[in-house]
Amino acid sequence: MEKAVKTKTFIPDVKTKVSDILVAISWREIARTYFGKSSSWLYHKLDGIDGNGGSGGFTPEEAQQLKDALCDLSDRIRRAADSI
Repeated sequence: MEKAVKTKTFIPDVKTKVSDILVAISWREIARTYFGKSSSWLYHKLDGIDGNGGSGGFTPEEAQQLKDALCDLSDRIRRAADSI
């Protein structure tokens, strides 16, 4: 009997896609607020490695969660700007 090996799909270039805002926002707060994880977890994801030094990155679900987090943050920034 053969066992099916399930491989995870990772999105490898997320860090490149967010390079324009990389130093402008708090990734620690993004990790904690939107993922419930540590900043090192998020930095590893951005660098395309898993916690054990192997290859990794964002799964499609995590990438969507990051997209939603950045959209929420942009909405919050816009509201703050509009209140000035």
